[in-house]
Amino acid sequence: MSHGPIPSIAPVEAERRRRADPTEAGAGTLVVDVREPVEFAGLRAEEVVLLPVSRFVPAYESLPRDRPLAIVCQSGGRSAQVTAFLLANGWTDVVNVAGGMIAWERAGLPVRRGTPEPGEGDLPAP
Repeated sequence: MSHGPIPSIAPVEAERRRRADPTEAGAGTLVVDVREPVEFAGLRAEEVVLLPVSRFVPAYESLPRDRPLAIVCQSGGRSAQVTAFLLANGWTDVVNVAGGMIAWERAGLPVRRGTPEPGEGDLPAP
């Protein structure tokens, strides 16, 4: 069952939505990184949730349904599949970050490298 093209946004728009004023469209977007922990340690966006594809199916129900989600991976392939999966499973406000972390870094957006701090990548408390 196809829902048509996967809704996608550019990394610059994902970062804008993440930082948006609460009155703006897409405000409070939660960026969810679906890469594996070793990839996350190598390069990641700031203030994102890490939910690797390898652990996604048993854990995806923990993602909030009451705020917009932007799904990111390395280049956009895995995140497009996860976006489609979430839309097919009842989430309504989910977009793929086109080009993934490769495009994010190329756009000059803030990134972190190295071992994540304790709690970095965890889902925020509801």
